[in-house]
Formats: sequence, C-alpha cells, structure tokens
Amino acid sequence: MKPRSALHMAPSKTPAVSKTTDSDKLRSLYETMLLIRRSEERLSRMFTDGEIPGFIHLSIGQEAVSAGVMSALTNADTIASTHRGHGHALAKGMPLNGFFAELLARSSGLCRGRGGSMHVADLSIGMLGANGIVGAGLAIALGSALSHQVQKRPAVSVAFFGDGALGEGLLHETLNLAKLWKLPMLFACENNGWSEFQPSTEQLAFGLAGLASAYGIPHVNVDGNDVQAVAAAAIKIVEDVRTGKGPAVLECQTTRVHGHFEGDSQKYRDAGEIAGLPALDPIRRAAEALKAMGASDSELSQIADKIDHRIESAVAAARESAHPDFAEAVADVYTNEARTHG
Repeated sequence: MKPRSALHMAPSKTPAVSKTTDSDKLRSLYETMLLIRRSEERLSRMFTDGEIPGFIHLSIGQEAVSAGVMSALTNADTIASTHRGHGHALAKGMPLNGFFAELLARSSGLCRGRGGSMHVADLSIGMLGANGIVGAGLAIALGSALSHQVQKRPAVSVAFFGDGALGEGLLHETLNLAKLWKLPMLFACENNGWSEFQPSTEQLAFGLAGLASAYGIPHVNVDGNDVQAVAAAAIKIVEDVRTGKGPAVLECQTTRVHGHFEGDSQKYRDAGEIAGLPALDPIRRAAEALKAMGASDSELSQIADKIDHRIESAVAAARESAHPDFAEAVADVYTNEARTHG
C-alpha cells in the first residue's frame, strides 16, 4: 500500500463557510492568485536559463492559501513566511519590480539583492521575511504578535508554515506562548502532504487539530484549493484574533504541484497522483466560479494579459538593474574593529 500524499488526504473537518457571491471580490482573489502563478512560472523559466542564483521553491498549486489569507489582513498586520514564500510576499502587496530584482540578486531588490528567494522581505508592507529554516518564521511572528499586544496595536501577526514543520519543537513552544500570553497570532498551516521528499504522514504520529487542542487553541480546517473557502474562513478567524480572543490555527489542505525545489524530478511521487493535479488547481476552480457568475473567457484573458505585461515589465527592469557593490555588501557583514573600539 502506497503512503498517502496531499492528493489523497481530505480535511478531517471542514467548517461551514459562506462563499462570496460578489463577483468583484472573487475577481480580486483570482487576480492575486494568477499574479502569483504567472510570476512563479516566469521564475521557473528564468531558473532553467540560469538567471537566478541558488535554489527556488515555488508555490504553484498553493496560491489560494496566500490570496485567501491575505484578503483578511490589513497593511498594519504582519506575516512571517517560509522557504516557499513567493505567494505570501506577492499577495501581501510586495512590489513586482523589487521582488524580481531581489531574486535576480540586483541592487534594486527589496533587500538590495542580498536576501534572495528564501529571505525576501519588505517591512513596509508587514512582510517580515521568508526563511530557509523550517519553522523559523514561527518565532518571528510570535515576537511580532507580542509587539502588537504590548504597543496596543489592533493588528495580528500571521505565521505561515507547512506540515513538514509540525515535528519542529519551535512550533510547540510558539503555540504554548501564544496561548499563555493570549497573543494576536494566527498559525496558518499550508498542508500539502509532503515534508520535502516524503509524505508527512510517515513522519508524524499526530495531526495539527489534536496539537492545537492540546494547547486549547481553536483550529479550523479548510479546503486550501478553494480560494473562496480560505478567504471566508480567514476573515472569520482573523476577526476573532484581532478582537482579543487569542491565537488560532487555520489549516489549509492544499497541493504542491512542483517538487520540493525547482528541478526536483519527483520520482518518489506516484505518476497517477501527478496526472490528477490539474483537477485540484485553485485557479481553474476560481475561473469556473467566475464564469458561473457571468465572466467571459475574454474577460479572463484580459486579466491574464494585464498580469503578464506587469511581470515582463518587472523582469526587464530587474535585468537592467546593477549588481550589488561588493564593498557595500561586506560593510554590512564586517565592522572595522579599530573604529569600533577606538
């Protein structure tokens, strides 16, 4: 019997959600998801062409989580991301020019080309950074939630993490402190069924719902490939967190389409499962819902064309940007000892 992956795992308990019948709201969610998808596909081609240094981990197939959760947040709210964080960054409002320049390691990048894919950040929009260490963003989000509370800001902090992080001790520590101090923190789990190259069910003896219950934290499980369901659940749960009810967990059952990293051949994955991925595509599902509301193929094509134009403009600007100055980069790492102690 083959181990179960994300494709075979249904939510254990999906809450009743009120899906929007407002085509403008769904169109906005759709545009956000499509911006993420097209950006990731562009990055995939650029990585293949050798334009992007280092590894990249794409969020193709998981766009509904980023778009849905971020639709419930304000500019004052903060997020801490993961190594698969491009979708979170773009959905939070990260400017395309700075985003692509950062991934190309150019000086006009949001982190001056020094962070790259796994450490891209933009504090001006509350994006506290992606993180290459599994689960490390949890502690950053916890600190941000504590700051919101101490400074009496009506803001929430969101920690994104995958099911591969459930075995990390840091998750237990942050759940405990968030509950103990009643912090305004949302734990947003993107459960794609995989921990790198192995089904997470082979590594874990428990589920997130049981873990949250052990700490007395509310847990909501939702279809993470249905952007309307994610948005509806996020709006309700973020409102509770924002109004002082303490931390909460939102677990989104989603699908990882590409491999753990770009270039991963996924030979460990069942071919039949991969063939069935298009049926779970959150963008396809949202497009079908929009058409049911009266949107035409022409309208959807116009949205795609507009997004593609934005992306190509950002890529062109990034390519024209200068490479970082080595001396300036070193100055941010080393300090002149004589000057420090003199």
